[in-house]
Formats: sequence, C-alpha cells, structure tokens
Amino acid sequence: MPRVLIAEDSPTMRALLVSALEELGPELEVCEAESGFAALRALSRERFDLILTDVNMPDINGLELLAFSRQSPLQRGVPVLVVSSEGSERDLARARALGAEAYLVKPIQAEALCRSVRALLDRSGKES
Repeated sequence: MPRVLIAEDSPTMRALLVSALEELGPELEVCEAESGFAALRALSRERFDLILTDVNMPDINGLELLAFSRQSPLQRGVPVLVVSSEGSERDLARARALGAEAYLVKPIQAEALCRSVRALLDRSGKES
C-alpha cells in the first residue's frame, strides 16, 4: 500500500488535500503532519512513497524539508510534490533545484492533484 505524507500547517488546506487524495481509493495510506517539524520527525522514523509539502510553514519550511529528504538514506529517491501559494518561476526553480518532481500552485484543483500523485507513484513503482 503506497504511503503519502502531507506536510501542511493549515488545517483547512490539509483537510482539502486529504479529501482529494481519498478519490484515489482506499489502497492509498495518507499520513498528516501539521508542521514542518512534525513532518521532519515522521521522515526520520518511517519510509514514505511520496512526500507532499507546502513551502510556507512557520517552523521548518517545505524547501528545508525537501532538502532533508534528499539527504536522508530513508527517504532518498522518494518523489516530492510541492504545493504552494508561491508560483513564480524563481520559486519553481528553487524547488526543482532541490529535487522536487512536481509543483502545484494553490489554489489547487483536486483532479490536478490526483493526476500528479498518481503519476509520481506510478513512476516510482507504487501504483495507487
């Protein structure tokens, strides 16, 4: 069963992301982290098949989380999908330079999110 970690500090946005991913079916396990720090703790303890992170979080931001995942033997190679209200070419370039495989700008459409998640999981061999 593929496991997705959602790192998002907004409870409303986190609920929207979880709800959208439920459309992919019960064979997808979604774990939630309410802050970058909580996500960092989870990433240090368990392996995920996809990391979905916001950029702007108050403690550890999504780009720092992305950099950590690329350094972690446990998470190395795990695809990262960045979801952010920051949509400039500069922001996208920074995320890609750190290793993000996909980037969606808020407000996101559930269909676009599901397409991206499915493609990333398929590419990593963890079909949803």
